[in-house]
Amino acid sequence: MPALKNPKADLRKIYHRTFEISLIISLVTIIAAFKLSPHSSKVEVFKDSTPELITVEDILNTVQKPDIPPLPKAPQIIEASIDDVPEDILVEGIEDYKPIPLPDKPPVQPTIIEDDIIFEAVEEMPSPIGGIKTLQEKVHYTEIARRASVEGTVYIEAKIDKSGNIIEAVVKKGLGAGLDEEALNAVLSTKFIPGKQRGKPVNVKIVIPIKFVLK
Repeated sequence: MPALKNPKADLRKIYHRTFEISLIISLVTIIAAFKLSPHSSKVEVFKDSTPELITVEDILNTVQKPDIPPLPKAPQIIEASIDDVPEDILVEGIEDYKPIPLPDKPPVQPTIIEDDIIFEAVEEMPSPIGGIKTLQEKVHYTEIARRASVEGTVYIEAKIDKSGNIIEAVVKKGLGAGLDEEALNAVLSTKFIPGKQRGKPVNVKIVIPIKFVLK
């Protein structure tokens, strides 16, 4: 089988020779550089015979004071002689002078007694004894309302004291035809369980609905 590479072109044969020649040339160059370099004694050394002294001075901090205007001079007190006052000086209108009356004392605020306070919302609201059903049984249809077929709800606003009694009752919203009076009489004739605030009976104002339905 013929060789693929020309033996003359093989660089590995001349590698060692080329390396040795390069090494010799490098050594010769280094030696020549040392021999031809100038002597150190010929190099001039510049020295300053008189060193420069640096003096550090402490600089005081200066505070700029604001421009304050000078204080005004105290007023001079001129003493007046009592003898210089004329005796015949009269004040005009002094005869008509009347003392100014002092203002009246503010009115005394009435003391509010806790028993007189009427609450509108409490922890336990009043309720009829026997329930609202007992209250509904006390109302009756009037003949006029029955003929006119009047139906609806009458609202009675009532103030109930801490004993469960009705203090005052009025018709807040009515239907007419005699049904308002029926509802008002039923509320006035009913005993209530009093309302309570923090476990204590109090006066309460409530609105009681009374329904009227034809059967």
